[in-house]
Amino acid sequence: MKFARVDLDEPRIMGVINVSPESFYKGSVKNDEEKLIETAVKMVEEGAAFIDIGAKSTAPYLETQIPLEEEIRRAVWAIKTIREHVDVPISIDTTSAKVAEEALKAGADIINDVTGLKGDEKMAEVAREYGAPVIVCAHGEVRNLSDPVHTVIDFLEESITIAEKYGIEEIAVDPAIGFLRPEWPPWYEWDSKVIANLNALKIFGRPILIGVSRKSFIGAITGRKDPSERLPGSLAATAIAVLKGANIVRTHDVKETLDAVKIADFIRRFGP
Repeated sequence: MKFARVDLDEPRIMGVINVSPESFYKGSVKNDEEKLIETAVKMVEEGAAFIDIGAKSTAPYLETQIPLEEEIRRAVWAIKTIREHVDVPISIDTTSAKVAEEALKAGADIINDVTGLKGDEKMAEVAREYGAPVIVCAHGEVRNLSDPVHTVIDFLEESITIAEKYGIEEIAVDPAIGFLRPEWPPWYEWDSKVIANLNALKIFGRPILIGVSRKSFIGAITGRKDPSERLPGSLAATAIAVLKGANIVRTHDVKETLDAVKIADFIRRFGP
């Protein structure tokens, strides 16, 4: 199984770098050229197979609106800055087709859309035009509150249908941990049920990408309100996700996460 030139016979790491000061985890934000390059190079040296650039926070519980021009400026600057320093695919985390297009022109390889190609009707067109692989997140209005897993599957199926309609062949699926927040059940139960049943997403025959790094469901379960204190919880959730079939793990902490992934993947091979 391959995704954007990377062999996924074993789980791979996607290192997250944000250039958005409003991001929920301030430790991930790099707005200095030297720090940005240093972080990207270090992530690859530590084992990242992908780098994900975010120029605008997508956290659903934060006020994150910024002008489109500012998101484009940040994204293009970040990608141009690191492109010649890392030889791994770079994804742009955006919900805007215009940002995605400018990022691809600047050297990005992959579109990571938390709206699953549903937020901007031109996103799929851009992906087709540039031949870009896409990461589609489960996105939509939650209808069946009692069944998180099948809700996620339904949302992803809609996104895959859109992608295939536009001839997009390389698609990774993301269950959108932290984004689907019904009033009931509590979001941390919702997210936990999805992770516990992640292998259900194998029905699509697509790479499964998951991002649990320092997210709020970990804080809710552990009582760690500060994202900077959520690394141990993140590693536990990562190990479970790998045991349940995750192919790509999106994280702020490459070195530590890679160790957790290696152990979980090794043990998984001895299971049923």
